[in-house]
Amino acid sequence: MKQHIIHHKPSILFLTLGVFFVVNALIAEFIGVKIFALEPTLGIQNFNWNLFGEVGTLNFTVGVLLWPFVFIMTDIINEYFGMKGVRRLSYMAIVFIIYAFVIIFIGIRLAPASFWVGSYAESGVPDMQSAYAAVFGQGMWIIAGSVLAFLIGQLADVFFFHRIKAITGEKRLWLRATGSTAISQIFDSVVVLYVAFVIGPQHWS
Repeated sequence: MKQHIIHHKPSILFLTLGVFFVVNALIAEFIGVKIFALEPTLGIQNFNWNLFGEVGTLNFTVGVLLWPFVFIMTDIINEYFGMKGVRRLSYMAIVFIIYAFVIIFIGIRLAPASFWVGSYAESGVPDMQSAYAAVFGQGMWIIAGSVLAFLIGQLADVFFFHRIKAITGEKRLWLRATGSTAISQIFDSVVVLYVAFVIGPQHWS
């Protein structure tokens, strides 16, 4: 039985896609702490958009670099293993994300070694404990919004993938993959921003 599973190509494919899916979701959560400016990164002039009287530039979390890959993996898994396969991996990813944040929360609470706190002072980091907590210790509302957004985004991706497939049939995989990914990205972004910065205490003005 064990040998059968190891050499069973569908099982190997599901495992490979699943690991890549979960790992990318975890990495996206942690690197998403950083906000980067798109225009300076590309070496172009600031866009200076104007929306409802608010003027701003194009700033994104670094997590946006990986979330498209997560949703594309969702579409591939959806195509070969159906809605149950995607849901199972989505729930697993959420459990692992929460688990990772719990472990990090414990790690932040541990008393730092005195020599370590100032070990990088010459490199411009006077307090390693504060830096560690700032980078890894995302606010609870951001964590809650991120996990909820991930779940809703995944379910939306699956739903619209099958809706588009019902209309277009087996052909035009690119259309249902691109369409469902774009819609799920919108759901993901709106939910995480609403939970973290509207419901949560860090209100945007």
